[in-house]
This record gives sequence, C-alpha cells and structure tokens, in this order.
Amino acid sequence: MQVITHPLPGLLEFRPRIFGDDRGAFFESFSARTMEGLGLPHHDWVQDNQSSSKAGTVRGLHFQRPPHAQAKLVRVAQGRALDVVVDLRRDSPTFGQHAKVELTAALGNVFYVPVGFAHGFVALEDNTLFLYKCSDYYTPAAEGGLLWNDPALGIAWSFEGEALVSPKDLILPTLAELESPF
Repeated sequence: MQVITHPLPGLLEFRPRIFGDDRGAFFESFSARTMEGLGLPHHDWVQDNQSSSKAGTVRGLHFQRPPHAQAKLVRVAQGRALDVVVDLRRDSPTFGQHAKVELTAALGNVFYVPVGFAHGFVALEDNTLFLYKCSDYYTPAAEGGLLWNDPALGIAWSFEGEALVSPKDLILPTLAELESPF
C-alpha cells in the first residue's frame, strides 16, 4: 500500500495494491495494522455511511463539534469524486486552508481525515458511490458546517455545470462567520 502525505498535517491518502485478473479485482480498503503502524490515533470506527450522487452534487462542508467530533476514512466504490477538507483547528498554522484529493473507484484510494477538519465532496460522475467510516456516531445537536463556495476559502471545485446542493448546505456560515470548535 502506498501512503501519500498532504501539506496539511494529519491528512493521509492510501493507495492500495490492486490484484486483478479475468474475474475482476481485489484490494484491501482498510487495515487497522497499517493505520497503527503510521502512528495514527486509534479509532474504534463506529459508523459506516454511504451516499449515491449525480454528477455535480456537492455534499458538505460538514463536521461535528466535540465531544462528538469525527475522524473519517473516505473512499469511492463507484465513479469519481473530488474530496475537499478545510482545516478548522484554531492553533494550526494551516487554519482555513484546504486540501483536495480525487477519489476514484479505479484507484481504490482512501483518504484519512482527522478530527478538526470540515469535509465535503463533489461527485464527478453520475451514480458516484461514496463510502466513509466515522469515529463517532452522527449526532444532530453536534453538527456544523462551512459554506462550500465561500470565496475566502478559494476552493476550485473543478466540475462542470450547475452545483446540486441541499438547502441546508446553502445556508452554512462562511469561515469568517464560523467560531471553530477545534
């Protein structure tokens, strides 16, 4: 498995070795041993989520406030998505900066997002199947978010056409309006 670090501390991308033959393909999408070997915090992954999206669907940028903050392990099982995270850790030298990773079913790549980041993605193909593990349960009272297209973030979402965004995500605060809980 190849491990790729990103400029924002704590973010890791895993690219598994894919074994293919005339029957199809196999790869290991998660290994606690690999995560522990990299010195990542031990997470008891408690919830798996899945969404299916049309091309141009933007989901995010979301987070949960402590004590229900979530680390996430995200991947795409079908299609392609541009995954985006924003550093919300107040004491971080990269506070307010973002990172992007294109997740594809063909690569099988997995992105580790630690606690303290807002997370979102845009589906780049119809029927994109997005999967993610969470280190804490969804708790409605703890949910928070950041406006996906806040100009101050400077995120180039890199998709064509009209964004499909939920009404709930359209009214999230900008970074300047957000009091970060991290």
